[in-house]
Amino acid sequence: MKTTTKDLTKGTIWKQLIVFAIPLIGGNLFQLTYNMVDSIVVGQFAGQDALAAVGTSDPVMNLLILGVTGLCIGASVIMSNCFGAGKTEELKHEVGMTLLLVMGLSAIILLGGLIASEGILKLMQTPTDILPLAESYLHIIFIGMPFTCLYNIYAASLRSVGDAKTPVYFLVLSSVLNGALDVLFVAGLHMGVAGAGLATVIAEAVSAVLCVVYVYVRVPILHLKKEHFQLDKRLIWMTVQYGGMSSLQQCSQPLGKLLIQGAINTLGVGAMAAFNAVGKIEDFALVPGRSISNAMMTFTAQNDGAKKPKRVKDGFRSGIMLEICYAVFICAVLLVFDNQLIGLFGDSKQMLSEGGKYFAVMAFFYWLPGVTNAHQGFLRGVGKMKMTLYGTLTQITFRVIFTFLLVPRIGLVGVGFACVAGWIAMLGWQAPYCIYIRKKMMTERKEKL
Repeated sequence: MKTTTKDLTKGTIWKQLIVFAIPLIGGNLFQLTYNMVDSIVVGQFAGQDALAAVGTSDPVMNLLILGVTGLCIGASVIMSNCFGAGKTEELKHEVGMTLLLVMGLSAIILLGGLIASEGILKLMQTPTDILPLAESYLHIIFIGMPFTCLYNIYAASLRSVGDAKTPVYFLVLSSVLNGALDVLFVAGLHMGVAGAGLATVIAEAVSAVLCVVYVYVRVPILHLKKEHFQLDKRLIWMTVQYGGMSSLQQCSQPLGKLLIQGAINTLGVGAMAAFNAVGKIEDFALVPGRSISNAMMTFTAQNDGAKKPKRVKDGFRSGIMLEICYAVFICAVLLVFDNQLIGLFGDSKQMLSEGGKYFAVMAFFYWLPGVTNAHQGFLRGVGKMKMTLYGTLTQITFRVIFTFLLVPRIGLVGVGFACVAGWIAMLGWQAPYCIYIRKKMMTERKEKL
């Protein structure tokens, strides 16, 4: 039986990182593109109220998905470590414990969400005229949470054994199906927000089922038996520790952005439009750097499990170089095509002017998030989840503080300088800490030899 697992403890490092990162990049870019199309379908065929209802529900849905994703990222580090160390039974046991933990959590989210949807939306000051629409949409999304959790668990387990492509294939298929069902339910059957929610749940269910079937057909190393679901307090505690920290980190970013949005809103509609445009462009531009970071995480975890500190060190250097090379490329693209890219979101002179000034500054600093991504990927790979959370909190705290200090004085460009301050503050302590960890790993390996 042909398997799709990949041992990252052998072979050319930079090639392995690129090959692992490419499908992650493709999947994330496709997801971003799909999300824009999804909003267009709802807005065009269900009306402004429906679009607003879906839009106001998105932050809740995104926080839940990021939380689940964070738990699975933490679990995947443990899985990758077991795979690299050749501990097949422990790998299976960790997958079993993750399934019990995350699926149990999904049941709590489902019940709690159905009960608390209205209260959550009222806390978000959702207008009363769209409250029923938003509540019905959230109810359907909560019903689909078990499928979202199941997909993320199996996608994480596949990536942990070196298969980054297959989860992306199912993600792409799911997204295409979601779009087709949106057109059918929303445009064809006029089901409004309920149709949009139902399309999402069906697509998530299909991707989850396909992942499970694929694992049991093509990936024997992840086949689970009854004994792999026996409670193991050590593994559960490790998963909660790793996954909990990763979840907090994933959720802290959007919360920080909400605060920053508050500062931008004081500048008027033109600046708000420009911020939305540059934010959307950055979402696309920064995807490859984050994907390289995820590749570094799996690479580091496998090689740490295999007790190969020299290879971990070389992998970190290769990852840094890839991040910087990509930053140079995206800098050139944004400097040359800034007006064309911003122009995709409208022809307002103020938006084009403000957005152009922003990229004229930021384009030269995108190597900083690349370097921070590399450090975060390394730290996740060696299990230092608390440090990745502290790093993200450092970055966000400085970014929010400097945003409120600079934006009233220099406008949207102040957000750019605030980002730079956050990245520098994060690297100020995280870079020395990573050097210390790598030296410690090398010293411990020599002592054992």
